[in-house]
Amino acid sequence: MAKPKKRLQALELRRRGMSIGTIAKTLGVSKGSVGPWCLSVVLTPIQRRRLQKLQIAAGHRGRILGAEMNRQKRLARIAYYEKEAEKLVAPFSKRDMLMLGIGLYWGEGVKSRSGSPAVVNSDPSLVLFAKRWFENCLGVKKEDFNPYIYISEHHRSRERKIMRFWSTLLQIPPSQFNRIIFLKGRPKKVYENHDSYYGVLTLRVRKGSELKYRVLGFIKACKDAAEVAQLVGADVS
Repeated sequence: MAKPKKRLQALELRRRGMSIGTIAKTLGVSKGSVGPWCLSVVLTPIQRRRLQKLQIAAGHRGRILGAEMNRQKRLARIAYYEKEAEKLVAPFSKRDMLMLGIGLYWGEGVKSRSGSPAVVNSDPSLVLFAKRWFENCLGVKKEDFNPYIYISEHHRSRERKIMRFWSTLLQIPPSQFNRIIFLKGRPKKVYENHDSYYGVLTLRVRKGSELKYRVLGFIKACKDAAEVAQLVGADVS
């Protein structure tokens, strides 16, 4: 008697405009049972529109939940690999700093034989590391730095803020900086990071010809060592 009773209840709920899934949950039966029971019920246009809206809302909620689940998984993987990296990198020795700085200069440094040594980048963390590398590994004094800032003309109204940011970060007085170089040509759009962007900084060392030759020597030694390791199949782990 249970099924006929539930079938009658299902018909009544369907006539009220309830969805098949909701009826199944309410009565504790499968959607496969409820569907055939309710075939004879014709929903009104209003009821159909209401169910469509509910389906759309449910789908939207599902997408939001799915996106959040994916975000949490991504954050968990990032945290896992950060922990793994900490185990491999720590403790960080002076030689590690020297080698990392050589790689940084190889990628982001001025390598022409003429002119002063310099690292060019817009990432404040990278520029700060470069300064500490110059000081701690190569013996550069703070007063020997002569930084340049390059930024779009669009940021001219922020000139003092930009100078203050780099001066505070690097602990170098503004008097040691060259004047900010504003690049002509306004961008067609204003980016979201407009107020948190501080341009590209060239961390230059004054009268550093000998220093540049030394850095270029380090880079060549690393190139040669890497080539030898490849030739002999050395384990560099």
